[in-house]
Amino acid sequence: MTDTTTPHPFAQRLHGSPESRLLYAEQSTGAALLCIPEVEEQTEHYLAIEHGDSADRGMLTGALGGGCLLIFGGFSLAFFLDNRLEPALTYLAITALAFILPFLWEVLRPMPLPILLNRRTRELYFEQDGELYHSTWDGIAAAAYSFATVGPYTAGMRHASLEALLHRYGHPQEQVLINLGSPISKSLEMQLGFWEYLRTYMDKGPWFDAQGNHTESDAFIQGLLEVRKSKGQWSRLHWGRLVKEYRANNGRNYLSFSRLMMLLCSILLAPINTLQNFTYAIAKRRARSQWPALVKERLRPDGPSNRLVDLERAAEQDGVKP
Repeated sequence: MTDTTTPHPFAQRLHGSPESRLLYAEQSTGAALLCIPEVEEQTEHYLAIEHGDSADRGMLTGALGGGCLLIFGGFSLAFFLDNRLEPALTYLAITALAFILPFLWEVLRPMPLPILLNRRTRELYFEQDGELYHSTWDGIAAAAYSFATVGPYTAGMRHASLEALLHRYGHPQEQVLINLGSPISKSLEMQLGFWEYLRTYMDKGPWFDAQGNHTESDAFIQGLLEVRKSKGQWSRLHWGRLVKEYRANNGRNYLSFSRLMMLLCSILLAPINTLQNFTYAIAKRRARSQWPALVKERLRPDGPSNRLVDLERAAEQDGVKP
């Protein structure tokens, strides 16, 4: 049960705001479950939420490497077929450099680590500037609220933020407020739905259906994550739609000019999307190894079950820094 004698940490901040909700891990908001695109991975033991500018990782490699592959790669092939080996190798070298240089820069450059929810220990982890922040899930301080922005070239736009309060490991007096996903173009109802998604994962997961009921199958969850996994695979998407229209019309009058152009454009952009996704996957795998050992071992199925806050309390009793 929620301790009503202790004020919610966000109560004063959101006082008087009509479009806001104070959130509790053990209380339902009544909103329908909603998974957001920032959820990049969900397993039996942890859920990862994309954070910072990591979503753009691989874009430069895809644009330069894929673009040069389409242009200079075509020139190289034409010269090779014309038995002009020297210019063919020159354009091939330009294409290779256009991929290798941005690829190395994007892979080797530090990538923001995701926000992690650990089901085993019921904790939330966050890393910023080399410092580890965390919070227990039970009793976590969180809130959702709406706000508006007005730009010089746009009218007023409504957004909604879902925030949680964490503290630095070993330094509980140092706190940080984080967004659980991007607030841009989200409504308050969407953020409440995502909070229900996280609550369901922690309490009834790892796998559940659209109503939040526990299941042994991960089919529903993987179906939600498939949207993210297929990011950039536009040719497969448009081809699938074309096949559906072909079957629905029994092969007659199914091919429109716009559909054909979208399919052709997606095929041309396939190298760019493929290189971007490949670079992102490599950069993400390298970044995951940078988590502190305390976190990595608790993400293992057979890892320690005690929480970071337990380590802090034990260290405080012993009079030492964790």
